[in-house]
Amino acid sequence: MNYKNNILELIGDTPLVKLNKLTRGLKPLVLAKIESLNPGGSVKDRIGQAMIDRAERMGDLKPGGTIVEATSGNTGIGLALTCSVRGYRSIFVMTDKASQEKVRYLKSLGADVIVVSSAAKLDSPDHYVNTAKRIAAETPNAILTNQYANPANPEAHYRSTGPEIWEATEGKITHFVAGMGTGGTISGTGRYLKEKNPNIRIIGADPYGSAIKGFKETGKLMAASPYLVEGIGQEIIPDNVQLKYIDEIINVTDRDSFNLARRLGREEGIFCGGSSGTIAWAALKAAENLTENDVVVFIICDTGERYLSKFLSDEWMKEKQLLGDERMTLGLLNDLKLNAGRVRLVFVEPDTKVGEVLNLMSNHGLSQLPVLEDGKSVGSVRESRIMSQLLDNRDLLEAPVTSIMDASFPVVGETVEVLRAKQYLKDSPAVLVEEYGRIVGIITRHDVLDIEI
Repeated sequence: MNYKNNILELIGDTPLVKLNKLTRGLKPLVLAKIESLNPGGSVKDRIGQAMIDRAERMGDLKPGGTIVEATSGNTGIGLALTCSVRGYRSIFVMTDKASQEKVRYLKSLGADVIVVSSAAKLDSPDHYVNTAKRIAAETPNAILTNQYANPANPEAHYRSTGPEIWEATEGKITHFVAGMGTGGTISGTGRYLKEKNPNIRIIGADPYGSAIKGFKETGKLMAASPYLVEGIGQEIIPDNVQLKYIDEIINVTDRDSFNLARRLGREEGIFCGGSSGTIAWAALKAAENLTENDVVVFIICDTGERYLSKFLSDEWMKEKQLLGDERMTLGLLNDLKLNAGRVRLVFVEPDTKVGEVLNLMSNHGLSQLPVLEDGKSVGSVRESRIMSQLLDNRDLLEAPVTSIMDASFPVVGETVEVLRAKQYLKDSPAVLVEEYGRIVGIITRHDVLDIEI
């Protein structure tokens, strides 16, 4: 029979997958190492098991003990997997920057989760790392695994990730690109690859706002600024960020990170988190000046399932003003209106009396309505025109709306970009949104002026 003794035996040996659409026009072979296929869905499964293995060997972790860690989520999940198999309790401290999906995942594995403010400063007792240290000190038979300085972190990648990449590329890898959060992945893998071939370039992907790139280039620790990508970048330089193995660091914006992560799913079928978008962007940037003899490998850190309420939500991206122009379609704008609590499409039929139309406009606070018959647009009516006509003929209140209606608003497909739809709105006060032959919404000039793209 062919089976694994427990879930931990599924960690590692993740595949390399070639990018095809995103690399059009680029010469080198660009490969993604799909760490999201680890059992806990991220690269951090490797270090979760490795850090607990080390604590057991060192005698620091006793039977029935408790693991405490400060985490953005994935390291916690990796630790919680091992804890569930080996019978340890786990407590994780996260900031409110982490997605709810990660919090719920950890709780489903039996972990206790404490969420603190991401605004707390490094020297504050409320900072998530300091909170984890305090809990570990106050909890009997507990240890803080401290992924930022634990030597088992980079060692896990030196022993597994590096050799896997070297063997899978038959030693032909020329560039390795990874993020820098704790520093374990890039330092351990980079060390192994440099030992095999010193000419391999190790490239770090760092969010704008992180302090790591500035420190490497100037030797000075500059103040970090806020950014939205989770699990990558730092405001300090962790012990496990071993800069001697890193040749270059490329800064990436939140917008580029999230939009490329979304494109990885749509165009390559690689469903991943925002930090993977950061790393992929740096990998593609590096590939621009390379040749067909080069092989670039980059890390897909985790699965996108952890970010369905974050950057994979169009509403969240719009709220953060990060949604790319190519994604702001009429259908999306109509959905955003509905999600904001606005009523669904209000319309009248051709035989509706003018007086009823005015009441409908008043009740919904509308100044214009489409006239639909059997789901098709046959005209439009505007409050200003009705009032103007009523001044001369009050009997119109009992007349059908067809007696005073104007031409139909343009009917536009829901996939049309808002930028293109603006052309229609120069000549018409509104457009109707059509979805698979059904008119499902109306977009006005005010709606378009109200958005930022």
